[in-house]
Amino acid sequence: MIPRYTRRELAEAWSDHAHFEAMREVEVAACEEMDGPTASDLQAIRSATFTVEAIAERERVTDHDTAAFVDVLAASAGPAGRWIHHGLTSSDVLDTGLALQLRRVGELVLPDARRLVEAFAAAAREHVHTLCVGRTHGIHAEPTTFGIKLAGFAFEANRNLERLTRAFDQACVGAISGAVGTYSATSPEFEERVLARLGLAREPVSTQVVPRDRHAELLDAIALAGAGMERFATELRHLARTEVGEVREPFGRGQKGSSAMPHKRNPIKSEQVVGLARVMRGNAIAGLEDVALWHERDISHSSVERVILPDSTILLDHLQRRVLALVEGMVVDADRMRENLELTHGALFSQRVLLALVESGLSRDDAYRVVQRLAQQALDSRVPLRELLELDPAGAGLDLDAIFDYGAFVRHADEIVARLDAIVAPRVATI
Repeated sequence: MIPRYTRRELAEAWSDHAHFEAMREVEVAACEEMDGPTASDLQAIRSATFTVEAIAERERVTDHDTAAFVDVLAASAGPAGRWIHHGLTSSDVLDTGLALQLRRVGELVLPDARRLVEAFAAAAREHVHTLCVGRTHGIHAEPTTFGIKLAGFAFEANRNLERLTRAFDQACVGAISGAVGTYSATSPEFEERVLARLGLAREPVSTQVVPRDRHAELLDAIALAGAGMERFATELRHLARTEVGEVREPFGRGQKGSSAMPHKRNPIKSEQVVGLARVMRGNAIAGLEDVALWHERDISHSSVERVILPDSTILLDHLQRRVLALVEGMVVDADRMRENLELTHGALFSQRVLLALVESGLSRDDAYRVVQRLAQQALDSRVPLRELLELDPAGAGLDLDAIFDYGAFVRHADEIVARLDAIVAPRVATI
């Protein structure tokens, strides 16, 4: 991934050095569980070193990066180096090393996934009574609160946190099973001991490689998390439009929205989230394509994973931090939300009028036609629906104060937002 979106810690976790260091850890753990190496051999093996440059130079001869790595590490260990990679095959070291890298990456990215849940929950509680219009098909429907909107995003973020946690856990498995996964040069007990040293679970049947459905599941979970963040970013972009003006992105001191038009404050951060979420979905498709390998193993997945696993996890990290900043810094214009509630001149009370007319004795279809006619008249003439209903015979005897009460729409807002307590404990005020 390009440096623009890459946090230093993630760049280090996916660096060539980190890749080979994870492989070195596997090789050392394997030697420590072998019967052959002496104490002095193990000391030399543990002290063996490599450089990325030396491996690259050796690979120009071997045309095989794992073999080049083994040659460099073994040479560094001296005579004890003969035990390095003894009885192992490339995938034993590559896949188990990848599991170590993924575990480290998960430790880096999952905390922000949790913070995102907490940020949405805090904002939802803050705006539990901030009245705004709800829209269906982009059209004003009925009133809701901004807190209810945000509570939905909080629960989605929590589902993504749970999915990501499970996906990282199930992908962080190792295998030390040999050439076609039959332990012909080692044993299942040896594998178990090596993986215990590394703190990894075992792939039950590895066929040499760890099956790639595990990595596809992780990439799918990342893509879903990206889609959830994109949904919020899309909502913010719509609400930031000039004609709506209900929510704005944070705008830094000295920031410029346009090189030509000084008045512009464009939702560029949200747009970036939307764009990069597309990359994450594309990578998930590539991960699914990696599942079907030939027989016990081929390497058609290898080149793909060198790109999509680092890029997707780095983008997940970047988008989480980007959306965190948006949620915590967004500017909410509650007054504009109230103004926009009046754009339909009361037509958004149509369901309440419909129910009242049915309860007064009209058939549902007759009541629907009355309200449809009056609501359209309100929109066309810009005369409030309540005034039109007062003048219409159908409105006689109706309690208009009760019908045209915003509070009726949001009377359950506290109950709905309080459901967040199941995933994020409310903050206790301190003196």
